Amino acid sequence: MTLLNPNMAATFPPPVMEARRWLDGVTFSDNQPLINVSQAAPVDPPPVSMREAMAKFVLEDDDAHLYGPVLGLPELRAELAANWSKHYAGSVSSDQIAITSGCNQAFAATLATLAAEGDEVILPTPWYFNHKMWLDMGGIRTVALPTGDGLVPTAEAAEALITSKTRAIVLVSPNNPGGVEYPADTLQAFFDLCAARGITLIVDETYRDFDSRTGAPHGLLRNPNWAETLIQLYSFSKSYRLTGHRVGAMIASPERLAEAEKFLDTVAICPNQLGQRAALWGLRNLDPWLAEQRLEILDRRQAMIDGFPVLEAKGWKLLGSGAYFAYMTHPFDMPSDALAQKMVKEIGVLCLPGTMFAPDGDPLGPRSLRIAFANIDRAGISTLYDRMAMLA
Repeated sequence: MTLLNPNMAATFPPPVMEARRWLDGVTFSDNQPLINVSQAAPVDPPPVSMREAMAKFVLEDDDAHLYGPVLGLPELRAELAANWSKHYAGSVSSDQIAITSGCNQAFAATLATLAAEGDEVILPTPWYFNHKMWLDMGGIRTVALPTGDGLVPTAEAAEALITSKTRAIVLVSPNNPGGVEYPADTLQAFFDLCAARGITLIVDETYRDFDSRTGAPHGLLRNPNWAETLIQLYSFSKSYRLTGHRVGAMIASPERLAEAEKFLDTVAICPNQLGQRAALWGLRNLDPWLAEQRLEILDRRQAMIDGFPVLEAKGWKLLGSGAYFAYMTHPFDMPSDALAQKMVKEIGVLCLPGTMFAPDGDPLGPRSLRIAFANIDRAGISTLYDRMAMLA
C-alpha cells in the first residue's frame, strides 16, 4: 500500500473486531464456554410478528426493493416525529426527521454538516469509540472531557474547553460505555451552554428505550427554539433487534437536514427499505413487546448491581450500570487491555478494556472495563461474576 489518507492511517482499528481476534487459537471447554460481553448488540432476531410483516413486505411491496427518498420514508418520518413529540412532551415535525443507515451514519452525517478538518468537538470520556473514529477520519480534533468516577460530565468543565474552533459537544445518554443516565439538569446545562456559545449539542439516545426512568429523560424539546442548538440521534437497532437492517434517525432543523441529505445521498442514496418498513411497523405495533424488553434489560441491570459485592470484596468498583452496559474498575497491577486478554484465556470471558474508550494518558482507561450485559440473563450474570472473582 503506497498511498493512504493520513487521517485514516491515524484512526485506530475497530475495537470490537480487534477484541474478536483475541479469540483466535483459544479453545473453550464445555464446562467453561465463552461468555461474550464485548458487543452491545442483540443476538436474537426481531420478534416473529415483525419478521412475518417483513416477509410480507418482501413479497408484496415492490417499492421495498427500489431506491427511496434520501431522508427516508415519509410515513416513517411522520410516525417517529409523533412518537418523539409524545415521548418528550415537545414539538417535532416530520421535516425535522431524517432516517439514516443506522445511528452511526446519523452521527457521521451530523458531523459532516458541522465540522471541517482542524475544527474541534468535545467528547466526554470514557467515549463511544466509533464517535472518536469518525472524528479522526475527518481530521477533526477530539477534545476529551473527563467525567471522573461518577461518569457524568459537567457543563462547567466543558465550558473551559471551548475555543474558537469548537463546533459541538456530544453526549450519549443512557451512556455507552458507562451505562449512566444523565440527569435532566445535566442535559439542560449543556443545552444552555451550547446555546450561549453558539455551538451545537448532539445527544445520542440510541438506548433511550431502556432508560430506567419513566417519562421524558429531559425537557430540551419543550424549548420552541430547540432546533437552533440541538441535534438528537436515535437507533431502531436495539429497540426492535434490527441491527442487520441498519435503521437510525437524525432529529434536527430542516435546514440542517437539507445539508445532511448531500452526505446521505453520496454515501448510501437511501436507507434500507425493508428495515424502514420494519421500523414503521414496530412503532405502530410493538409498544407492549418493547415495554417487556425494557423490563428485562432493567432486570439484568439490577442483577449486575445485586451481584457486584462478590467483586467489590476483591477490590473492584462499579462506576455505572444501565441500558446495555456496566462500567467498572479492576484491582490488578496491569492495564485493562492486558487484563481483558488474560480474561479470555483464563476464565473464558470476552469484554472490552477501558483503553478502547479513552485517549492515551487518561488514568481511567487502563484501570477500567466495559461489560455489555444485555445478552446474558441473571444466571449468566452470576456465572460471569463467579469467573471474574477467580482472577488473580
